[in-house]
Amino acid sequence: MADKNNTETPGVSRRDIFQILSAVPAVAAVTGDHAHMHMAAQTESAPKGPYRRQTFDDHQWHTVNVLCDLIIPADDRSVSASQAGVPEFIDDWIAFRTEQDGNMNLRAEIFGGLMWLDRESNRLFQKTFSTASVDQQKQLLDRIAYPSKAAKDDSQWVAFFNQFRSLTVGGFFSSKPGVADLPYLGNRAVAEWKGCDPKVWAIIEERMKTGYKGILEAKPWGA
Repeated sequence: MADKNNTETPGVSRRDIFQILSAVPAVAAVTGDHAHMHMAAQTESAPKGPYRRQTFDDHQWHTVNVLCDLIIPADDRSVSASQAGVPEFIDDWIAFRTEQDGNMNLRAEIFGGLMWLDRESNRLFQKTFSTASVDQQKQLLDRIAYPSKAAKDDSQWVAFFNQFRSLTVGGFFSSKPGVADLPYLGNRAVAEWKGCDPKVWAIIEERMKTGYKGILEAKPWGA
């Protein structure tokens, strides 16, 4: 399982506010207004029964659930990605983009990446990715989670994982439990505005000057 306090793992640290804030642009960039549809759907009171998949078969669905939870596992603060409905969101997003774009490019990228995970897992461990141990799964993800460290031959799968991770983050932080997990108060009245905490602002300034590599990479000022 990924260490959620370590930014050098495929998992998302929800205890690091700056990583959370870095995830917010991913919601807008990856999902746009469709993210709001995901959040709105979760607020409807009438039960609709089991989700009906639009793109994934049974094996792919199991793999997607496992992979989502490796990226955002449950912790003492919030639920996991699969518990927040992220696999459903990804399935719906692929179907939506296929219809809107008039092609299957996104679907091919995600399906191809899932096939690669199974192929490599079978080659190395004689197991499919979803049935491999967590350590074995992490070993494979470590190859493709960090673009600057990945081998050239894995570049296609690095792109796949970046896309899948962005979809997972976008889906999670546009879900009801994901929004509740964000340290965002919304439009609430305050008796007195004292500005940003000096300690927090100092960290923001330092990272803006030197750059930051979290879920999304921020380049230094003037770069």
